[in-house]
Amino acid sequence: MTGPEHRDTTGRLLPHRLPLRGRLTLMTTLVFLVLGGGLILLDWLSTRQLIEDNRYLVVPAVSTVPAEPSGPSGPSAPPVTEPPGSAAPVVPVLPDGGVETVPLTPAEGFEDFQDRVLTELLTRSLLLLLVFTALAALLAWRASRRSLHRLTQVTAAARRISTGSSLDERLGLTGPHDEVRELGDTFDAMLDRLDRSFDAQRQFTAHASHELRTPLTLQRTALEIPLAQGRVPEDLKPALRRALDANTRTERLIDSLLTLARGESRTRAPRPVDLAETVRNAVADLAGEARAAGVHIATALAPAPVSGDPALLAQVALNLLANAVRHNHPDGTVTLTTGTLSGRAFIEVTNSGPLLEQREIPALFEPFRRGRDRPGNGLGLGLAVVRAITLSHDGTIEATPRPGGGITVRIDLPRRPEPTGSAPVRP
Repeated sequence: MTGPEHRDTTGRLLPHRLPLRGRLTLMTTLVFLVLGGGLILLDWLSTRQLIEDNRYLVVPAVSTVPAEPSGPSGPSAPPVTEPPGSAAPVVPVLPDGGVETVPLTPAEGFEDFQDRVLTELLTRSLLLLLVFTALAALLAWRASRRSLHRLTQVTAAARRISTGSSLDERLGLTGPHDEVRELGDTFDAMLDRLDRSFDAQRQFTAHASHELRTPLTLQRTALEIPLAQGRVPEDLKPALRRALDANTRTERLIDSLLTLARGESRTRAPRPVDLAETVRNAVADLAGEARAAGVHIATALAPAPVSGDPALLAQVALNLLANAVRHNHPDGTVTLTTGTLSGRAFIEVTNSGPLLEQREIPALFEPFRRGRDRPGNGLGLGLAVVRAITLSHDGTIEATPRPGGGITVRIDLPRRPEPTGSAPVRP
């Protein structure tokens, strides 16, 4: 199908912007039409030459022309026939005064025969050319469609992988060992290398974060015990408390990195999860922080059944709500909505806050990136973790700035199929 990008500003179809299949079909049809037209021309000229070379074999034809009557009541002369080779034949008149037959000379009869044959030959050849051109276009379209089908597979796979977080899909093209097969094999080899690279990166992040937990725990314990026992001089207490705050921030960072690494890995054993329940738990966990920040939370929760990792999906709801509360202003609002629509379950979080531009939205989902002039003391990993978990569950995430300030984040996940014989869940 030809889309709008294949037309110019006046709406006309541009041949050089046709899809590859259309261009191949058009080129094949034009080549067939030009070659067929040339073949017809050569055939017509050859036939004419053959007729000219065999002029002596042609029998002169006889044509019939209307005759003038001799008079209204006068007698008619009897028919007279002149020999074919006479120079000036006498025009005979039929007894009824209707028509007369005039024998043509050999040259005239030949010209008449030649015109009839060549005209009929040209007409039939052009009709056959039109029929076979249409057949050639159909065959070219089918052949190009079959040849480009595997190339379409490569494009579709690249599109799916580019919009997801999993690299475990492979093309495995079959068929002849041609250029398309070589492209598919190269694409699979590239995916293998990328998959190994990303796995190594996730494993390193997880292992490093895990190994850092032990010394951080020891440091926190070493700082908390003297403070709790009152064995720290008053002038040193502010420094120890700052060290404890830094330690707590580092632990939060490590926990976020571990969650991010887990979120980028596809869930091996998904279980039934209701997004509405995860949102209720997140609201209960952050209710105190919201009250302290002066942020009002409103909910409109309908059942939203999905399949996935319960802990990771709970982290999605918690991060979305924490982001909405911490990057808000006093007397601000947060609205959380869950439900199902068109076979998808969704979470939508809308919050007030500072003004954002659309061009700033993509940066919010990058690790350690925060919006311009956004309040709060976050690590810049909350939305990055949300995106990683969403993509690993075959979901989509969309964020749009609100005209009055703040942001709306919507997550759509595949809805969990209903068990056989159970009533459907209505939003």
